[in-house]
Amino acid sequence: MSKQEYSFTKIFWKKLRRNKGAVFGLCVIVIALLMAVFAYVIAPDSTTNANRIIVEIAAKKPGYQQQFIKIERNTQTNSSSLTAFFFGNEDQDQYIPVTSYKQTGNRYDVEKFVDEGVTEPLSFTFNNNKSENRIVTKTFWLGTDKFGRDILSRLIVGVRISLSVGLIAVLISLTVGIFLGAVAGYFRGWVDEAILWLINVVWSIPTLLFVFAITLALGKGFWQVFLAVGLTLWVNVARLVRGQVLSLRELNYIEATKAMGFSHARTIFKHILPNIMGPVIVIAASNFASAIVIEAGLSFLGVGVQPPQPSWGLMIKENYNFIITSNPMLAIAPGIAIILLVLAFNLLGNGLRDVLDVRN
Repeated sequence: MSKQEYSFTKIFWKKLRRNKGAVFGLCVIVIALLMAVFAYVIAPDSTTNANRIIVEIAAKKPGYQQQFIKIERNTQTNSSSLTAFFFGNEDQDQYIPVTSYKQTGNRYDVEKFVDEGVTEPLSFTFNNNKSENRIVTKTFWLGTDKFGRDILSRLIVGVRISLSVGLIAVLISLTVGIFLGAVAGYFRGWVDEAILWLINVVWSIPTLLFVFAITLALGKGFWQVFLAVGLTLWVNVARLVRGQVLSLRELNYIEATKAMGFSHARTIFKHILPNIMGPVIVIAASNFASAIVIEAGLSFLGVGVQPPQPSWGLMIKENYNFIITSNPMLAIAPGIAIILLVLAFNLLGNGLRDVLDVRN
């Protein structure tokens, strides 16, 4: 790193630290990234998609505690530690809720929890070489959903969906938007008019309707959401880049590159685009927040991420009926997560706008 680059970086971080909102947003985003990377390490339910279904304890309130007896499943899965780290692992045991138990050697006599005030006596005998304690107590800090799955675990794993959709959608929107905007602003003429016509057509279509059309054409699914959201966010980028390029192309140093015989591609990518990356970074942060909201909306409407993947929008859809009952946290928790992450990206985007503004 050159002395000039080091000085710019130092000034950049100094200005950013002064903006408390941007610092808060950056901290939330860093925490979300760490949660996404280590999701299956820190989640109480480390099964794939945090999808351990225990119907007997469905729709329990935050802080609910329950004893379980672990029963080995007949099918054993041997996943590598790396696979388990990134994608979770299938349950090796079945968890049966119990209210009380009595252990006699390798025999367990338990009262299975069926419902409030309803139990069923069961007995289990394990192999003598299995010395581990088969009774475990679990705390569901945010309660359980209508399928008996741990809400906290699904929130933690679900942050991967939101960040992945945001990242890939922003990359798609930047790639398409920067290319079309730069070409339109630099060449002008009929090229500019054609791209402006395309921008205005896409701009006139409501975002959700456009996403619906793309999703229905490509089908429902995880990867289709990335492409659908990305193809709706490039318009803002293209309009911004076009305006910036139109103002820069008339400057003396751009005229000098033409006189020196530089190619159009070199002029655009080496001399124009590096000088407009500040506004592009700001709008990328805004598009990241928009992508998270759009994905949540699509999943809520059933055309986004499909079960059992733990999308926050899908979690709200599955549990929104509980808002008017005694356990509204089932839908409120993912809603708060969406609000917090979107707010973080907006605050960071506003902070970057202030820091990268040369008039400050």
